[in-house]
Amino acid sequence: MLAIRLKRTGRTNDPSFKIVVGEKKYSPKSGKHFEYLGSYNPRTKHTVIDAERVQEWIKKGAQASGTVHNLLLSKGIVKGKKVNVLPKKVVAKKESASETAS
Repeated sequence: MLAIRLKRTGRTNDPSFKIVVGEKKYSPKSGKHFEYLGSYNPRTKHTVIDAERVQEWIKKGAQASGTVHNLLLSKGIVKGKKVNVLPKKVVAKKESASETAS
């Protein structure tokens, strides 16, 4: 399955990302990607995306990761709702209350 996702580049504590298309089963760092579609710098919020190529890959069946999907929405390349990419909070069970009762 094809995925449009971020490949981390840059230095330590200074991340920047390339937007690439590749097989989902391979790591983005492996270098086994088909095409470079753009770049994203989270510090400066500078984003460069080739909109035509993204649309073609989506027509071919590639699916964008959550973060890339939200970037494409903010640039107006795709339409829809934002995807919540943050993990849900897990509430810790109160075991200490049951231990003190016994």
